[in-house]
Amino acid sequence: MCPNKRNISPRALFIIFAVLIIIGLLIWWSADRDSSNPDHTATTASAATHDGSGNPGETAHSSSSQNGITLEVSLPDGLPSQIMDYTGFSVSFNRDNHTPNYSSWELTGSETDGASTRTNKFLKDDRVAGCPTTRDYSNSGYDRGHMAPANDMKWSEKAMADCFYLTNICPQIHELNNGAWKTLEQKCQIWAKRDNSLYIIAGPIYTDNDTKRVGDIGVRVPSSFFKVIVAPEVDSPRGIAFVYPNMKSPGNMKDYSCTIDKVEEITGYDFFPTLSPELERQIESVADFKEWNKKQ
Repeated sequence: MCPNKRNISPRALFIIFAVLIIIGLLIWWSADRDSSNPDHTATTASAATHDGSGNPGETAHSSSSQNGITLEVSLPDGLPSQIMDYTGFSVSFNRDNHTPNYSSWELTGSETDGASTRTNKFLKDDRVAGCPTTRDYSNSGYDRGHMAPANDMKWSEKAMADCFYLTNICPQIHELNNGAWKTLEQKCQIWAKRDNSLYIIAGPIYTDNDTKRVGDIGVRVPSSFFKVIVAPEVDSPRGIAFVYPNMKSPGNMKDYSCTIDKVEEITGYDFFPTLSPELERQIESVADFKEWNKKQ
């Protein structure tokens, strides 16, 4: 004889069916949410580290590429670096210095104009280890100096807001921030309009003597700053770099110009590491300020 079978009531069947539907909806919602992050925004998944524990020669880069020139930077092994891809620019952030190693971005001629205005809302990025707060700069005697400048982000409200993250900021003497550094930013705008686009990388330069720190977190004050610039879309791509001490920097802009090779020597960084040897010599070993500064 077959054993007696217990009948399942219609009410129990309904409850089981409803629970299965709810579980299915939760799984679908979770998968859809994970795939909904828009491009060019910073996420924990896009953050990478280069702290000596990763692969040797790890390279941080953006997706920009023109004429075989890709906007990339290779950092020395052991240098702390968390890569954040914001709207319009990327940052390699150093958790020990509490400043960026560098910020990198492409500035096109069309991006030099826009309706977005400065927010002046400096923000801590809670996704980034070692990021300071606005209070760390308060009464420090230093400006919150942008590496990727607000003036280059007028084309997008999101880019404008993102550039005020303190991951993109360094302690800068006011006379430099509002003087020669600002003048160089304005010159880049002119050059981007003339040459259609520029690749720009900017950051602080530290020496062993740069021991001063500000704020409760201890933001390290750099002794100077670099800016590397490449025009990738001109018929004969060219490059130039500038190094400014963190102080009032009077005189001609040409006096602070140098080759990209020189900045690589100072910082230990390798800019545009995928360049062919011929193109690397052309772009990185020559700094013709007269050619850069000529009118169209």
